[in-house]
Amino acid sequence: MQVLGIAGPSDSGKTTLVERLAERLSAEARVATVKHLTTEPTVDTEGKDTARHRAAGAAATYGITDDAGWFASGAERTLDETLDDLAPDYDYALVEGYSDAAIPTVALGDRGHAGETVATAPEADAVDVDEVVAALDDLEPYECLASLVAEVKRAPDARYSGAIATFTGRVRALEGPDDDPTEHLAFEKYDGVAEERMATIREELEARDGVYEVRLHHRTGVVEAGEDIVFVVVLAGHRGEAFETVEDGIDRLKDEVPLFKKEVTVDDAFWSHERPER
Repeated sequence: MQVLGIAGPSDSGKTTLVERLAERLSAEARVATVKHLTTEPTVDTEGKDTARHRAAGAAATYGITDDAGWFASGAERTLDETLDDLAPDYDYALVEGYSDAAIPTVALGDRGHAGETVATAPEADAVDVDEVVAALDDLEPYECLASLVAEVKRAPDARYSGAIATFTGRVRALEGPDDDPTEHLAFEKYDGVAEERMATIREELEARDGVYEVRLHHRTGVVEAGEDIVFVVVLAGHRGEAFETVEDGIDRLKDEVPLFKKEVTVDDAFWSHERPER
């Protein structure tokens, strides 16, 4: 799933741009929208933002209030949790009003934002929607364990499979009881080379007897303590091939893919190869 944030002042036309993008994308793909709300809304009231999202072609619309309320279900929900739920079923998620989210963003009216800049404009009407969509499609998609599992289940050979094995690596807060707590890790990759190495590993693992599909995904940027970092998913005929391939997949990813890790604790920050002696 490709995720795009739209950030800007209240008078910049954020909702208008979401409508234009939803209309453009929904002709060929499934689109969901997420709106940051400062008050609890009346769901899909005519003329309100979420109703406008749906009328423009969004297959699903969600709103999240400042206290993590989620009006679609009434349950507490964060933006990351919502995107994880959407990723298996949607091709695009348009996120309105989350300038502090580390997602690709169109910034209107000089609004500061935390994510990668896809485009800037003084207001919504000045944005070239086709250029934004082309730039977005060139970016790495948003993946989670559920979206990768859903993808391998759709494979042509899934009917021969009796096993799906997965590995999830996460940010460990503590190495031990006397360790300084880790606040977050920051990952950088050797662009081009990292993707090529992972593609080679995937191809070689999928060439094994009884292995039908393999997916490898490693997040980059800042990953907070307790969050997921890396996923390996294997679709295989039997559990033996599945377990063995998952283990080999994560071992090879760590050994062969050029990814660089910076650890930030409450008292220090250092690259993993410079970690101080305990």
